[in-house]
Order: sequence, then structure tokens, then C-alpha cells
Amino acid sequence: MDRAPSAEAPGTLTPPADSLRDAAALLILVRSGRLAADRYASLVEDAGSGLAVLERERLQAAPQTSFFADPVADLQAELARVENEIATWRAQGLRLHTVLDAGYPEALRAVHDRPPLVFVAGRLKPRDGRAVAVIGSRDASPLGLKTAAEIAAELVAQRFTVVSGLAAGIDTAAHTAALKRGGRTIAVIGTGLSRCYPSANVILQRRIAAECAVISQFEPAVGPSAETFRARNAVISGLSLASVIVEADHRSGTRIVARCALAQGRPVFLLESLLEQRWARELAEHPAVHVAGNPAELAATVERITALDALVA
Repeated sequence: MDRAPSAEAPGTLTPPADSLRDAAALLILVRSGRLAADRYASLVEDAGSGLAVLERERLQAAPQTSFFADPVADLQAELARVENEIATWRAQGLRLHTVLDAGYPEALRAVHDRPPLVFVAGRLKPRDGRAVAVIGSRDASPLGLKTAAEIAAELVAQRFTVVSGLAAGIDTAAHTAALKRGGRTIAVIGTGLSRCYPSANVILQRRIAAECAVISQFEPAVGPSAETFRARNAVISGLSLASVIVEADHRSGTRIVARCALAQGRPVFLLESLLEQRWARELAEHPAVHVAGNPAELAATVERITALDALVA
């Protein structure tokens, strides 16, 4: 693969010869923090190449803010270094998909706040395009845990993939029930794939990676933080045709997923029992929020609504 500057435009990079180099370029852009991550997703899609965007930013940057002191030589060296990092992750079974890759989830690609790249442990399948998020409180009641498991089982019976956040409580119940029923489940985590939070779910995370898929928008070694968990909420809803809130209170981060889903044009489902709370009654007034009385009714309504609704970016 020729990595030298082209003869026609001295100092510029050759077009990407493979997805590895282009992924490395996009990762360099994200690490720079010069723009919001979702902005890089749009720029790279428009340009059709992460390498092209990186080259343009390098040339446009003022000398004092440029990525590199010696732009041509240092950029080539940085690209090679990041390529080696990606190759190491691949050897560990962690795949990196950019927004330009065929392996990037289509439902997520359709939303405005998509991350420019995602890391995947395990394998995504075409049937994961029929995904529904089942989410709720970490400090769930016994009834909430039972209901989450029943909803997940009903969705699996309808051949939906169950998406959740691998948190304690409702998330864990949903993932576990989907696996028990032989269905597909995807865990969207707020750390890198080499980490696990909560640590009590490390075995569950490994099982989901072995049998289905675990997804993160963060580099493998990134640890948990309030910021990473807020960011992953948009990925949970973005991967899903709809989001189901099983149990939550007015302080719950689950409400952030609901807001993300509605902003992305995706429906939200509430159990009727939640309407005892003011926040749920207010949320239910939104035209894209649907209320169901029990897991079977909810699964049937999700099937009907998602069959009619197109993905909205």
C-alpha cells in the first residue's frame, strides 16, 4: 500500500487504500477534540473519507494549533501508530466500525447524534435491525425485575433484539431474560469494551459478547464516568426502533434515554403503572409516547408501531 504523498498535490495524503487507515484517521480526529464527535460523523460521511477530513483539518489549522510540528512526516507516523492500535484491538476480538463501514448499525446511522465510530465485541447480525431498548431503574423493585424479564421474553418471541445498558436492575433483567429465551440482546456500555461497570456484571458482559454483541463508542480502556454514561444513552435509543421504560422515578437517568429517543424520532413506551408518577404523565402527553397495560400488550403495540414507523434521522 502506497502511503507517500501524491505527486499531483505535494504534502497531501494519498486516498485511503483500506478501511484500517481511514479508521485510524477518524480516530485521530475524535481524539483531537476539535469538534463534537457527531460533527465528525457528518463531515466524514459528506467527504466519504476520514482521511480526507483529517487532511483538510491539518491544512486549515493555524501553525500553533496544528496537529503536528512536521505535518507530512508526523501525520504518517501517527496514522501508522493508530493503525497498530486498531490491529491490536482486533487481535483481542474488538472490532472498530466507522460510520462509513457496512458493519456500522443502520438504525444508529439514521440518527442525527450518531457517534462517528463504535467498538463491538461479538457480532452484530442483520436481524438486530429489529431492536427494542428495555430500560429502567438500577434500584428496581422485585415486580419491576419480573416485568422487565417478561417484556424481554415477549419481544424475543416477536423476534426483536433486546437492547439495554448492562446496568444493575432492569437492564440486567432484560439482558438475562433475552439470553434465557435464546434471543438476541445487545449491551450498550458506558465504558470501553475492556472494562465492565458494574463489576458484578462482568460474567454477563462476557456472555453477551460471546453469544450476541456488546457495543461502546469509547476506546477499550476508557473507564466509567457520568459523561460517558450520558453519551451512551443516545446510542441505546439510536440502535433501537423504540424504547420501553419499565420502572423509573423522577431522578432516573432512564428519562434521558426517553428524551434522546424522542429527539431521534423514535417512539417511547411506558407501562401504565408508571403513570402514578407526574413525570410519566407529562411524558405520556407526547404524541410519540405510548402506554401499555402489560408486557404482552406492550410487545404487540411495539410490533404494530415499529412496522408502520420509518426511521427518522
